[in-house]
Amino acid sequence: MANVERTMENLQKRGFRVSRFADRDAAARYLLQEIGGRSVGIGGSVTIGELDLYPQLLARGEVFWHTEQPGDATIAQANAAPVYLMSANGVSELGTIINIDGRSNRVANMCYGHERVYIIIGINKIAPSDEMALWRARNIASPKNARRLHKKTPCAYGEPKCHDCDTRDRICCTFVTLERRPSGIPHFEVVIVDEALGY
Repeated sequence: MANVERTMENLQKRGFRVSRFADRDAAARYLLQEIGGRSVGIGGSVTIGELDLYPQLLARGEVFWHTEQPGDATIAQANAAPVYLMSANGVSELGTIINIDGRSNRVANMCYGHERVYIIIGINKIAPSDEMALWRARNIASPKNARRLHKKTPCAYGEPKCHDCDTRDRICCTFVTLERRPSGIPHFEVVIVDEALGY
């Protein structure tokens, strides 16, 4: 069982804002209120889809999400939006945020270039240590994402664990670990939902 209180305390010590909600609906309402009518970019995320935020944000303003609007132009517009939404592949109770990416647009956007970044996670993403958070990212989140994206990788079609493969379809190309809030992002918030969300 994840120690959410410890996770929140350590994220705050590392400079992140943190909020917590009992369920996805409450988290979605909060995010809609926070974002208002600002333009929003969204990284590839099952969690965001499960919050059903896209249609609600679209009713208020511009939203750029390549899951719904495929293409390089959408990714470029998401990169330039003042607000960026994403999830994480693993968060440790020590306050470290870990993400793995193939194209690397998602992890690039969590590091620089936005006025606000929100990382939304379910409690299933929390691990007791940095090592376990990385293990989770490699062996749980990445194989499930490879399968969802129909990648031809050993983790997608074989045993669902990291094989450290050399295939062209590999999605584990960039590993980014946030030890502290990036100084170039004024508002960086981790939104924790007391449900299992995403991979």
